[in-house]
Amino acid sequence: MKIVIIDYGAGNIQSIMFAIERLGYKAVLSSNSEEIKAADKVIFPGVGEASSAMKMLVESGLDTLIPTLKQPVLGICLGMQLMCKSSEEGDTKGLGIFNVDVVKFSNKVKVPQMGWNQIYNLSSPLFSGITDNEYMYLVHSFYAPLCNEAIATTNYEVEYASALQKDNFYGTQFHPEKSGDVGEQILSNFLKM
Repeated sequence: MKIVIIDYGAGNIQSIMFAIERLGYKAVLSSNSEEIKAADKVIFPGVGEASSAMKMLVESGLDTLIPTLKQPVLGICLGMQLMCKSSEEGDTKGLGIFNVDVVKFSNKVKVPQMGWNQIYNLSSPLFSGITDNEYMYLVHSFYAPLCNEAIATTNYEVEYASALQKDNFYGTQFHPEKSGDVGEQILSNFLKM
C-alpha cells in the first residue's frame, strides 16, 4: 500500500511517520502531484497558521489538487481546518471540501485548547472499535462548528466538530498520532479503508 503524507512545509510529520511505522506500514513525504494522485491513502497534516499554510498550498498548486483526490484522504488538525470553506485565522479561504467555516474560541476560555479531551457522537467507520468519550490529544485555538459533516463531537466552551467526513475526505481536529492506542486504532481504521 502506498501512503503519501502531503509535504507543504506545515506539519508534525515525524510523529505521523512513526505512528504509521508502528502500525506496520511505510509512508512517503511528497509534494509531487503525480505521486500524491497515485497513492492508496493520503494524509494531509498541519501545524501552524492557516493563511501562511494556505499560501504554501497555493504556491505549490496543491490547493487545486487536493479537492480532486479520489482515494481516502485524512486531514489532521490544521489540515482538517484547511479542508473547510474558510477560517477566521488570517481571514483564510479554505479548500471548500467541508461545508463549514472555522471560527475562533472566545476569550472566555484558555486558548489554545491544549491537552486531552473527549470525543463522542462517533458516526463513521473511521471510529470502528472505538467507544464514545475516549480521550484524544488536541492543540488548537480555532474549531469547526457542528455541521452535517460532523462525525465526532468535543466540548470546549461549546460543542464542536472534532472530526468531519464527506465522501472520501476525513478530518480530525485531534492528533491521532499523539493520542496513544485509541489514536493508532483510528489511523489503522483509515489505512484499512
